[in-house]
Amino acid sequence: MEHRDETSTLISAEKVSGTDVYNTAGESLGEVHDVMIDKVSGRVTYAVMSFGGFLGIGQKYHPLPWSSLVYDTDKGGYVVSLSSDQLEGAPVFSDDAEPQWTREYEQGIHDHYGVKPYWDGLPPR
Repeated sequence: MEHRDETSTLISAEKVSGTDVYNTAGESLGEVHDVMIDKVSGRVTYAVMSFGGFLGIGQKYHPLPWSSLVYDTDKGGYVVSLSSDQLEGAPVFSDDAEPQWTREYEQGIHDHYGVKPYWDGLPPR
């Protein structure tokens, strides 16, 4: 049986990693490094976008609320309504300083981007 990593409406996380991320002006901001999934609801919650660095050294990572990304079939990548300047003060981490994924940290991500938290409407943890 052939392994399918994409259909017209579904895509595997493996194939999402490496997908380019653009702003609405068409500028490349980085690429999806990883996705974060809520264990209880099964919802994809964040795309962790990588940017900067050289050959993987010195990379920085921005967790972007999944709901802030829109897939653009013409670009073959995700588009977010952000400029490079807006990313300057955004939550960011590196390989040697990954954050604790607490509700407070996640709330800061959603506050920064002005996006409703994914857990709104879910039973409390």
